[in-house]
Amino acid sequence: MKNTLITLLLLCVTAPVLAQESPIGFRTATLPDAQHNRPVDMVVWYPAATKSQPEPIADDAVFIGTLAVPDAPPSSGEHPLVVISHGYGGNWRNQLWLASALAHQGYIVAAVNHPGTTSKDRSPAAAAQLWQRPADLSRAIDAVLAHPKQFGEVKKQQIAVVGHSLGGWTALEIAGARFDPDLFTRDCSVHTQLTPCTVYTQMNPTGTPEDKAKLAADLSDKRVTAIVSLDLGLSRGMTDASLAALHVPVLVLAAGVPSDELPAQLESADLALRLPKTSTQYVEISDATHFSFMAICKPTAVALIEESSPGDGIICGDGEGARPRAVIQQQVITLISGFLAQSFRQ
Repeated sequence: MKNTLITLLLLCVTAPVLAQESPIGFRTATLPDAQHNRPVDMVVWYPAATKSQPEPIADDAVFIGTLAVPDAPPSSGEHPLVVISHGYGGNWRNQLWLASALAHQGYIVAAVNHPGTTSKDRSPAAAAQLWQRPADLSRAIDAVLAHPKQFGEVKKQQIAVVGHSLGGWTALEIAGARFDPDLFTRDCSVHTQLTPCTVYTQMNPTGTPEDKAKLAADLSDKRVTAIVSLDLGLSRGMTDASLAALHVPVLVLAAGVPSDELPAQLESADLALRLPKTSTQYVEISDATHFSFMAICKPTAVALIEESSPGDGIICGDGEGARPRAVIQQQVITLISGFLAQSFRQ
């Protein structure tokens, strides 16, 4: 209860101040595709030129939302762009705390719902097209660049991707990492306890030889110039050669609370060791769990979640004796802000 009160107090104190000093806008869009079979829902936070009062965004009975002015005109000038990719079964709301904070700092921030792997779209056929996730992000970049009057002007060569869990895999893939399905299958025969192996089996992205080839292909977007991974999964299927050759700076953040299903040493730490040393930063947050990178839960959240989906109340948990999630996330925001500022100066 003490942690919950501290969390709520921090949000109540900081949100109005941020809204007053640097107003942000919020827009939603649906991105069609040429084949009309994979529309992607996108939301964008951006620095805004407005004096309108902000409204709650994505605030519900379970999660604390954020404040923004819907459909506000964007502020003038050019801004770096950050695109966020959610984890398996998640959605764009999961990292709204990060999106809002970065928008207040002057970034345009887009987030998408990946078809088939979101909380409200678990289509097996869409989920199996794992190689489409990086393409979803490229479509978001296209959309933001094409509509400066809606979202603001994007600074050239200042486009970053942030991904949580499976979104971390997506971020590395769009930067140039290559996935070897056979390598991953062999690794999962050894590390059978890892959640990424279970999720991969559920998605079944290599059902046909054609699918397997698409997953192993180059999925990169050369416009992306920095990557942030938040406790990613599936990295053990990425080839050493492609990781060693990655040409963009990478910040790898790991949950430090011990986990048999997604241990830092087998995923994030292992990934960091295989990336170029001169352009990679690795930070393990000792009291963070995999779910500390998701939105902050309200006091009654666990009961509500368990009522509708028994066992899923775990998403509201951080490490034993951990700092409030809002404090953990402020550390994450500070780390990401510093990393992006440094990366975009290079």
